[in-house]
Formats: sequence, C-alpha cells, structure tokens
Amino acid sequence: MPPIGFIQSELDLKLLVLYIMARTAGPVTFLQLLEVALCDAGVDYFSLTEAVEHMVETGQLERKEDRYSITENGLRNSKACESSLPYSVRMHCDENLATLNDALRQEDQIQSSIRDNKDGTHTLFLHLDDVGTPLFQLELLVPDRDLAAQMAKAFKKDPAGVYHDLVALLTIRANGGES
Repeated sequence: MPPIGFIQSELDLKLLVLYIMARTAGPVTFLQLLEVALCDAGVDYFSLTEAVEHMVETGQLERKEDRYSITENGLRNSKACESSLPYSVRMHCDENLATLNDALRQEDQIQSSIRDNKDGTHTLFLHLDDVGTPLFQLELLVPDRDLAAQMAKAFKKDPAGVYHDLVALLTIRANGGES
C-alpha cells in the first residue's frame, strides 16, 4: 500500500518542521509543534519525535526546557528548501500556524508567577501587556500557595476582566464612592 500524505520521508518531515519553526511567533512545546505538523497524513508522533531530536543534535533547532526554537542555521536551511514542500501542505500549515501564533502572542502578553517567601507567604506576580505596552503589573502577598495558583489561573482565564474590574474599583474609590 502506498504511503498516505505528501510527507513520505524523514527529509520531508524535517523540511516541514523547518517550515513551521521559521514561522512561529516564539518558542513552542513539542505538542504545539505536533499539532501544527499534523496538517499532513504522513506525519506521526514517533517520526516527528525522532526528527526533532535529530534536528536539535545537528543544530537546526534549539531546546530550552520544554520549548523549541529554530536556530540561524535552521532558518537558512528553511529558506533554501521551503519551496520543496507541496503548496497544499504549506497552506494547511499556515492555517494551523495562525491559531498557534495567536495563542503564543496571548501567552506572552499574559504572565503570572509565584515566588515563595522565607516567612511562608507567597508573592503572586501578575503582568498584562497590550502589544508590548504594559497595561498593569501587580505584586500581591498571598498566605497560601494554592490560593496564589488559583488566583493566577483566574487571571489567565480573564485578564481583561480583571483589568477592567481593577480600573473600575480604583475609579470608584478615586471619586469618593464606596464599592
């Protein structure tokens, strides 16, 4: 039975990975890469794992913690070889990349972290950007780490709502009103 899809060899798969990685808005996890790469029936988890690991070893990709990014060497190779990918595969990738890049940009704009303090309390850091301009940064002392994590999760779920609620509360207080 003939192979399914346009991606039929390790080289095809590596070209696909370079094409994707050259167009991501930032470093991606393996699962994010997989989701975009599944634009062709010839891609599978195990082959992609092998290809990505080999590309890290050969300097095409770089791994920091759980995120991958393309190197200068990978970018040069991508530009030289991207026309080798079938047009339909590139179009499907571009559709998947639009969704991924939106998520990566949002992830970059909405940040939270928790620092454990020596006295047993925790400091919750919340940060919201709008296209590179900070809208607000908040440091909040929280007595319980689980509570801090829940607060961070609530912030990430609706950062605009938190921002608007905070502005509304401060505006009411500034005008001498009560909340």
